Amino acid sequence: MSENPQEPQAPQQPGPAPQQPGPAPQQPQDAPAYGTPQPQSPYQGPPQAGPAYSGPYQPQPLTPSDERMWTVFAQIGPFLVSFIAPLVIWLVLRERSQFVDQEAKESLNFQITMVIAQIAAAIITAITFGIGGIVYLAFIAAIVFMILAAVANGKGAPYRYPVNIRFIK
Repeated sequence: MSENPQEPQAPQQPGPAPQQPGPAPQQPQDAPAYGTPQPQSPYQGPPQAGPAYSGPYQPQPLTPSDERMWTVFAQIGPFLVSFIAPLVIWLVLRERSQFVDQEAKESLNFQITMVIAQIAAAIITAITFGIGGIVYLAFIAAIVFMILAAVANGKGAPYRYPVNIRFIK
């Protein structure tokens, strides 16, 4: 037994004696032995010269199907996040497609116009003690215009809102 009474001792079981390790199996000559470090090189040989610097970055133009998709998103995105969707689409993709630039600006201008109209409708409703709430029916037309714009952009045609203040030219 051990001199340290706090360490538990495993009971001894009768049975075969543990095997002694024998000689290690032989590795093929071309394979490295287990445990030998291998050189880790991210490349083989000296670095190669890449293409020459050709000037400022030019973004990849969008395909026609991508243009239609992004313009439809710019038109129906405001149903979820107001003017944020066309703003982000316009800022990110305006250099990649003239069509996306034009339609996202149109949608953004319309959404800014709608925000101003909502503020005006809220003021009119408050001043008239709720009677001016009828002004909110005009927003049904705005929803129809947004759907018409999405359908036209889905076909690849530009759309101009009939009632739009063009803040961004």
